[in-house]
Amino acid sequence: MTLSRKVGLRDGLRYKGGGPMLAWILHRISGVGMVLFIGLHVAASFFTQQTGSNLGINLNIVYESIYFQVAIYFFVLFHGLNGMRVIILDLWPRMIEYQRELTWLTWLIFIPVYGLTVFIMVYLKITGA
Repeated sequence: MTLSRKVGLRDGLRYKGGGPMLAWILHRISGVGMVLFIGLHVAASFFTQQTGSNLGINLNIVYESIYFQVAIYFFVLFHGLNGMRVIILDLWPRMIEYQRELTWLTWLIFIPVYGLTVFIMVYLKITGA
């Protein structure tokens, strides 16, 4: 007996996972983003110090831009806070029934901290301080 899965492309691409699934996806994306940042940083240091090429300086310009800094701050802060949520769920299995509430708590902590920090970063970049 086989399962009948008559799902169209539009329905198949529609997201139905809810908040915890979105947190899972963002946790993976933020982890990859941090690995890419570290790799870029190591490559920039290598090319600048070992070969003396302009490639290292150009890579430094990329990861010192405000856009890259805002993105990497998102990755690090979200990954850390969501990791704490996962640790709480691992250490206290009874909390799994409150997983959705813990996800909302993560966002309630993340949004003001991230927003204020990005505001300060952009303000300092604009004013040149």
